[in-house]
Parts: sequence; structure tokens; C-alpha cells
Amino acid sequence: MPPTDYQEEKEKVKRFLTDYYSDSDEGKVFTYAQQLTSIAHREQQELVIDLDDIEEVDVELAEAISQNTRRYVSIFSDAISELLPLYKQREVTAKDALDVYIEHRLLLRQQHRGDSAPRDPRNIYPPELIRRFEVYFKQKSRFRPQPVRKINADSIGKLSVVRGIVTRATEVKPVMTVATYTCDQCGAESYQPISSPTFMPLVMCPSEECQKNKSGGRLYLQTRGSKFMKYQELKIQECNDQVPVGNIPRSMTVVARGEVTRQAMPGDHVLATGVYLPMARTGFRQITQGLLSETFLEAHRVVRVKKTDEAEEEGVELSQEEITALSHEEDFYEKLASSLAPEIYGHEDIKKALLLLLVGGVDCTPHGMKIRGSINILLMGDPGVAKSQLLSYIDRIAPRSQYTTGRGSSGVGLTAAVMKDPITGEMTLEGGALVLADQGVCCIDEFDKMMDGDRTAIHEVMEQQTISIAKAGIMTTLNARVSILAAANPAFGRYNIKKSAEANIQLPAALLSRFDLLWLIRDKCDSENDLRLAQHVTYVHQHSVQPPSQFEPLDTKLMSHYIAACKRKQPVIPASLTDHIVGVYVQMRKEARADRGGANQTFTSARTLLAILRLSTALARLRMADVVEIEDVNEAVRLMEMSKHSLYDDEHSSRSARPIDAIYSIIREMADPDTVRFDNARQRILAKGYTPDQYEECLDEYERLNVWQVNQSRTRITFI
Repeated sequence: MPPTDYQEEKEKVKRFLTDYYSDSDEGKVFTYAQQLTSIAHREQQELVIDLDDIEEVDVELAEAISQNTRRYVSIFSDAISELLPLYKQREVTAKDALDVYIEHRLLLRQQHRGDSAPRDPRNIYPPELIRRFEVYFKQKSRFRPQPVRKINADSIGKLSVVRGIVTRATEVKPVMTVATYTCDQCGAESYQPISSPTFMPLVMCPSEECQKNKSGGRLYLQTRGSKFMKYQELKIQECNDQVPVGNIPRSMTVVARGEVTRQAMPGDHVLATGVYLPMARTGFRQITQGLLSETFLEAHRVVRVKKTDEAEEEGVELSQEEITALSHEEDFYEKLASSLAPEIYGHEDIKKALLLLLVGGVDCTPHGMKIRGSINILLMGDPGVAKSQLLSYIDRIAPRSQYTTGRGSSGVGLTAAVMKDPITGEMTLEGGALVLADQGVCCIDEFDKMMDGDRTAIHEVMEQQTISIAKAGIMTTLNARVSILAAANPAFGRYNIKKSAEANIQLPAALLSRFDLLWLIRDKCDSENDLRLAQHVTYVHQHSVQPPSQFEPLDTKLMSHYIAACKRKQPVIPASLTDHIVGVYVQMRKEARADRGGANQTFTSARTLLAILRLSTALARLRMADVVEIEDVNEAVRLMEMSKHSLYDDEHSSRSARPIDAIYSIIREMADPDTVRFDNARQRILAKGYTPDQYEECLDEYERLNVWQVNQSRTRITFI
């Protein structure tokens, strides 16, 4: 293989930057020439070179860049520095401290340059000091992201793309790239470009005057004349689906500089493009390290991605027309709910509740106080009712989520641990599962098996949405704006119908009241239902897809994008609904008080009212509406009632009777003394979880029996 002529390569790069264009409706668009103009006018700092564009022009150059990336970064930088004066159309007015410093030094040089004596090259400004741009490469689109363990010695010096989850991100700090020194004897300035993590400062002045006079001038660092860049270290870990059987996840250090910093937070799934390099150690560390060498990825691009796929998240949004078309479809609420885990049979109302958990309610902050908008749900049920499958599905579809189990997590692992920073040696906080799932969902399986001491760590998160820490001299409050989805078994393994709900659940009331919905999933014997369930399960096993149903399930990506669009809405509750919501809550408290000691022993408090408001705003978000309507409140109350009815035994439940008879009993209680308003009765019946058809059937049947009469305009029911 002949040696590469890098001067010729630079000419190729110049031709590419000036001549490359893409065709559009408006004609030729010179992609990089336009960006060079922006860089010349200080309107842009980073220039991202897409290797797909280079491959169109010169395949060999694209391959050479991916094989020897660091060398080509300097070649591109030199080429751009030479091209920039051609693209400068006006003087730059906005100047930073370094501009003023360099301008002043150049002015002094012009004034004092009387002779043409050769100057020391270190006293001429290094190009790194004058450049105000950064060059990054984007890997070819056909190049698949690799897991951390596939990046090995063969990848050293090459452009690699790694997929992983960010577990740690340091704060952004300045790092010196060019050190400027001033001599205390002759006043000459020296410059030292720095490329490694450590450097040995210059001590003796290298200027010609000091060398001739042997005055031994000492150099002092000029901070204002030096150049600094933003510097951040990320720790990325393999995703769960990339770890082979029996192995633990591996991690890698990613070093981000300049405009690549602040692109990801702990808990984000990212694609990191960069150059895989060994970390050069000097001094004592090199002696202790021996022949081993640590490695890191010098980042060129850090892009967030969805958890389930490898596609980039940037720029993938639904258009307004698509959103409107989706939200105005018939039975869209049912269709969205049935598209959640369609392989799991039944659980229609639970899926609706989980859909609302993904969308979330609206946060409210009146006068510094904070009322959470995230919805918490507890699924309690017999073994084998697909609780864990529902949790894992929500974990996959949520953009930010963490999955943990009761026995496998401690209080520290959920909240935050105090760690020693390997770079600075200071004590720092490292967020646990709840902090990493900030503004997302935390799924906790086997919730009942968690130690009581660890479970108390969740109390503050579930209501205040924060984690207060006072450890090792660190006193702070971390954000944990997270929705908690927990699954648990009853205290006796299976639900014991002979005992009350509290005896079966055996969780503290302070914790239960923080869950907006507490759902009991019973495994009841019913021959018809068992037959349908068995047919569904065998079909899924045979074809690896859900059986045909009345709805065609929506695509997971489409659902994720629609839920993300819904979260941007901030619906409000109008004053006209206040009386209705207050009336519903008062009625719920009244029923809870009347039933004390009976089968229904669920706890109804002011948190129940807030739960209704949260569910109502989530339903309005789902419709992409700006105002909550009465149907949203009724559906929220219906879900609350259905979750409470799931705790009743069939013998005690009002559902054990015919629905029509139960509806009659409710309307009879509302009569004052012999008349009931038609709309009030309808709202109460729907809020109890009955359907409009059952309500109409009850009206017709009891009207035929001459028990009551409904007037012609259907506004009043009168008992005879």
C-alpha cells in the first residue's frame, strides 16, 4: 500500500467542502459552503461532516476517514481555516475576550516589527488558539451501532458507533487546549497546545532575547490569553438486550468536548459516535498501570434514541394532520388501550388506566406549592394474571423508564448513593432507579416482597416528587418526577375472599393512599371466560401474534410518538365542572362512610379527589384537547369505581345482582321525594361503571312495569 499524500487529501477536502451540493425543489443547495459562511460570521460553531455525503463523491476518502479519523479531523480543520477568509462577507462585530487579546497582540507586533528577524515558531499563534469552530464526523447510515463489548483493539483510532444507556454524567468543566505564557524578563509570549489530559508547563522562556542574554526569564501562565473548551465525561453501559447469557453489563467512558457536551442525562439511551482511543497516562499513574492501558471514546456525536429500537429520535415527530386524524377516529380511546400489550387477553380497564399513566396528568404549582401530575398505579393480583408482562410492556414503550423488583432493590438503589468521583476524588451523588426514571415511569415488580425500610424511601417520591438527601456532608434535594407502576401479590399468595381487603393487601395505609388506582386482578373460575383465554393463549403461542380482533392494534412507534405529542398539551379544568367534581367526591366519601365495616374498606381521602383531577386531565390530553369536559370526569370516576369494585367479593358486590336492578336501587336513593333529574341520574349511573345501554334498558323495563314515568322531553323521572 503506497503512503498517503496528506497534502493531496487536503485538496480533496477543500474541493468537497466548496463543491458539494444536494438537489432540492429550489435548485442546488451547497450544504457545507453555507455552513462555512455561518462559521466565518461566528453564527455556527460546529461543522458535522456526513460520511454518506463524502461517499457519494469519493468512496476511498470516506473509508480513509472512518479508518483514521483523528488525522482527518486536523486535515479538515486546516482546510476550513484556509477556506474561511473566502467566505467572510462582513466584519464580525461580536467579539469575545480572546479576540480582543489577539487583536491587541497583533497591533503591538506591527508597531514593534522594525526588522525582519526570524521569530521562534512557538511565539507565533498556534492555529488551535485562533480557530472558533469544531469538526465532527457522522458515520455512514448503513453502519449498525455496536454494543460496548464488540468495541475492541481492532477499533482503536477508527470511527465507531456505540449504543448504550448513560449511567453517569459529570458536570461540564473547562479544559485547557492552548496554554499562553508571559516571560517576566523580556515580556515575550509563548504558546503550548495541549492534547493530552495532563501536561508539563513550560518554565524557561524560549524567546531569542532571553536565550541571547542568558537572563533565564521565567514563564507565568496567562489565564486570559489561554483557550478553554467545555469538557464532560459520560459513562455508558450496555443495554439489557445486548448482554449475553451469564454476563454482567460492561461500561465505557465517553469524553465529550465543546458542542457535544450536555447532550444526554443519566438514564438516557444514546448512540455515541466517536474515535476509540487509549488513555495516555504519565508519571506515577503510568508506573502503577504497567503495560495495561485504559480506553475511552472521544465523542463526535451523542444522540438520544428510543429504548426499543436503534433509530435516532431527532426530528421524528407526528405532523398536526396525523395527530388530528388519529385523535378524531371513532372509539380511539378503546383502540389505543387495546393496542397496549395486545398479546395479553382481557384487562380492558386496566389497559386504559396504564395508557393514562403513560400520558400523565398536568402538574400544578399554586404559589410555590407543588401538586404532582404523574399517576401512580398498584396492580395486586393472583399469580399468573400477567401483571409482570404488563409491567415489562410499559417499561419497553415508555421513553424513559426503569424496571426493578422488590427483593432486587434497596432504598439506596432506588433513591441515591454517595460515591467517590474517580476524577476529582470528591464525594458525589449517583442517582438510583427513581432519579434515572425522572419524568418517566418506574416499574417495581414484587412490591410486597420489598423490605419495609426500603419501601419507606418511596413515600416522599410518590407525593412530593423529590428525594431529600443528607449523607456524608451532602445535603440536597433531587428531582424524581416519576410515575410508579407497582405489581404485588396478596399477603396469602392468592386473594382470600374470607378476609377483608386490608388483611389481604397488608400494605400501610399511608402508602396505599398515594396510589391513584389500586387494582385487584382476580383469577376467577368461569368456564366461558376460561375457554376464550385458553384459545387466545394457544393462538399467540402458535402464531407469535395476537388473534384478530375488532381493532387493528396501532404500531408501537406510532403510539410512542402520539403519547409524546399528548404530553405537550396542558389542559385546564373549567369552573363550570367544579360543582360536579365536588359532588362526585362528596358522594364517594359518603358511600365510604356508610360502608365502613363492610366489604369495601378502601381508603377515600382528599388524595382521591386529586386522583380524579389527574385522570381527567390525562383523558383530555389523550383527546389533544385544551379543556377538560364532563365526559373526562365521568370516565375518571368510572375507572376509580371499577378499581374499587375489583376489591369486592362477588357475594358482597352490587354487581352480583342484575345491573338493571342495581341501577334502579341507585335512582331510588336519589329520589327527592318522588322525582329525579334525568341528567343527574345518568351521570351517577355512568360514574358507577355502568354503560349508557344498561341505563336505557333499566328505564324502559321499569317504565313498562309502571314503577316510574319519564316525561316527553326526557328531563325528569317521576316515581308512581
